[in-house]
Amino acid sequence: MDILKKLQEEFEIKASQVENTVKLLDEGNTVPFIARYRKEMTGSLDDQIIRQLSERLTALRNLEEKREQVKTTIAEQGNLTDELAMKLDAAETQTEIDDLYRPFRPKRRTRASIAKEKGLQPLADMIWGQKLIGTLEDYAAAFIDSEKGVDSVEDALQGAKDILAEQISDDADLRKILREDTVKYGVLLSKKTKDEPSVYEMYYDYSEPLKKAAGHRILAVNRGEKEGFLSVKIEGEEEKLLQRMERKIIRKNSDTTELLREVIADSYKRLIAPSLEREIRNDLTEKAEESAIGVFRENLKQLLLQPPISGKVVLALDPAYRTGCKIAVIDATGKPLETAVVYPTPPQNKTAEAEKKLLGLIEKYGVDLISIGNGTASRESELFVAEMLKKTKRKVQYIIANEAGASVYSASKLGAEEFPEYDVSLRSAVSIGRRIQDPLAELVKIDPKSIGVGQYQHDMNQKRLGEALGGVVEDCVNSVGVDLNTASPALLSYVAGINGTVAKNILKYREEHGKFSARKELLKVPKLGPKAYEQCAGFLRLPESSMALDRTGVHPESYKAAEGLLRLCGYTLEDVAAKKVSGLAKKIKSLEKTAAELGIGVPTLEDIIRELEKPGRDPRDEAPAPVLRSDVLSMEDLQEGMVLTGTVRNVIDFGVFVDIGVHQDGLVHISQICDRFIKHPLEAVKLGDVVQVKVLSVDLQKKRISLTMKNL
Repeated sequence: MDILKKLQEEFEIKASQVENTVKLLDEGNTVPFIARYRKEMTGSLDDQIIRQLSERLTALRNLEEKREQVKTTIAEQGNLTDELAMKLDAAETQTEIDDLYRPFRPKRRTRASIAKEKGLQPLADMIWGQKLIGTLEDYAAAFIDSEKGVDSVEDALQGAKDILAEQISDDADLRKILREDTVKYGVLLSKKTKDEPSVYEMYYDYSEPLKKAAGHRILAVNRGEKEGFLSVKIEGEEEKLLQRMERKIIRKNSDTTELLREVIADSYKRLIAPSLEREIRNDLTEKAEESAIGVFRENLKQLLLQPPISGKVVLALDPAYRTGCKIAVIDATGKPLETAVVYPTPPQNKTAEAEKKLLGLIEKYGVDLISIGNGTASRESELFVAEMLKKTKRKVQYIIANEAGASVYSASKLGAEEFPEYDVSLRSAVSIGRRIQDPLAELVKIDPKSIGVGQYQHDMNQKRLGEALGGVVEDCVNSVGVDLNTASPALLSYVAGINGTVAKNILKYREEHGKFSARKELLKVPKLGPKAYEQCAGFLRLPESSMALDRTGVHPESYKAAEGLLRLCGYTLEDVAAKKVSGLAKKIKSLEKTAAELGIGVPTLEDIIRELEKPGRDPRDEAPAPVLRSDVLSMEDLQEGMVLTGTVRNVIDFGVFVDIGVHQDGLVHISQICDRFIKHPLEAVKLGDVVQVKVLSVDLQKKRISLTMKNL
């Protein structure tokens, strides 16, 4: 297989783009670096495409390696024919290669192998030839041999049938036909295994054509089966499949028709159907997982790229009942100023005492915003905060923060290293406050799987999920850029070219030598060599550096070109530092000629122009601002037809969950998102979007809110 050609066809890009991107990846360059600083070579492919191409490249190379292993093994057995080699070379999937290898794979003792040991292969061959002189019994009688365990004609014929059943099961072409037909016409069935209520009740007596089975339903029945509530199977149209097999195997005027029909039925029911069911279910699960990972990726990306609420003093509140609400006041730079525990919720209900404490903290530190975690006792805490804010003259608003993963961080080794003086619960409060000030910087400290914007993430291939989500975090961190002098090791470790060890070395260097004054100083950090410097330098910012370009996303390799551009347009580095550079594109008559004059490509020139005009720009500024509240709404206040503003909290296959400020997120079903037909909610909305919704129905008992975004 020509891997480069295959990639070109699949991604529908130029051959040069594939060749150059693969070359850059093979040289050890990171995806963010390639996407940002090698646009001339890749034809400006974005990081998402490059990452997908990298993953597919690995998969195709693994497939090629498997192909060669199989060919070598079959050749060592002396069974590799030119025809088989051609079929193996033409195989495009692991399943096709496995089917071709099946007859040659070492097997445990089977009914067929036992029959072969008894010398019954020639009898099987005669039956397979389908032309007889005399009767089958006469042929079979010649193979009776008590010493070999063939005591009768029936024994001989049964052994021959076992050999043929396995032979049919090992036919790669036939398996491919049966697999395709099963997927096309088969049905997914699930039945209950317990007479008790569960979240899987809709699947207690469920059937759906395989070709229509949505990924989230595949994952749901898998989990129900794993937890012992469901039995799940795939049912093909058996009669049609048997007829298909007979047409392929039994020749016209065959002398062994009836016996071959028996063999075909046995081969399908005993050997082919069970293995095809396993293969098809594995394939469906793999596709469902990839789809779920794709949704998780997009949700995570939007969550990480939520705009920071910077420059505000935040009072974070981690709600609880018996153990009290943990409080942390955090200054505008993210530094904790004071912590406390108050008890405004049941069973203590020390509302007045809690109010006095919090109002004192608000006045003492000039609190601008209260961040309330959305977990246990969040509802009661929100009511308490809303009432309390009426008693302060300061303009203080509050926001409900998604606290998913905060407890994971607070109990982690990283949390203990960062705040050894705080107990676990207080660290959680700090995290809830900081994730409002800078979501990206705080959320990178948490395993992406624990952030709570996925579906069935704990049922998936954890290695694959971890790689996919790690790639999202890496892309987000590098698209925003990182302040070299304030970033935590957790944040630094996601910068292109920097691993955990180097991140800790940067922190240690910072502690020993003070703040970095220039990017090139990075080369003094242990284990950060020229290659790592090339990868990371452009993504690390120094907002206070005397070298103005160190404050921007311009890569050090392009400093000379950037300075040349400034001279051509009548600007200086001092103008960049003072943010006085504008209208560069208008001053350039020809981008191509200017790029050639500066010794760079047009894409790099365009990037430099953007960076010089907006040094240290933050792509998160373009996202909708979070919704801040000053009063509270309850589910009981909701009425059908009420129109509200909400924030999209999670996007899943069948709809979106929207926070409308009543503690319980409402569901907008996919059919209620927009007037046009969409296959997936992500086509219309994304996590973090601020949307207008109308209440369709409220079920107080089940705590369900149904919303619509249509006709508003």
